[in-house]
Amino acid sequence: MPVQAAGNVANGKALADKYNCFTCHGKDYNTPLDPSYPKLAGQHRDYLEHALTAYQRGNGAYGRNNAIMTGQVKPLSKQDIKDLAAYLHSLPGALVVHR
Repeated sequence: MPVQAAGNVANGKALADKYNCFTCHGKDYNTPLDPSYPKLAGQHRDYLEHALTAYQRGNGAYGRNNAIMTGQVKPLSKQDIKDLAAYLHSLPGALVVHR
């Protein structure tokens, strides 16, 4: 599978399936289990990369503290994060951009 700067959507889907992301974020990644969980479908790719990387950093500088997410993303490589972000970005979502 070739590495792509913007991420590999097919590998991102495989990773999302492997890590069961739908369990909390919904099968369509647009209907989370809890309203406080983010909708991921259609989210901006760069934001998703930033958020996943922050969870990897944990509770330190520029990090995010969530035990479940930190555990989920610890084993991911930088390319895995790019691939997951590309996949989630490619999905139809309910996010609205106001102008």
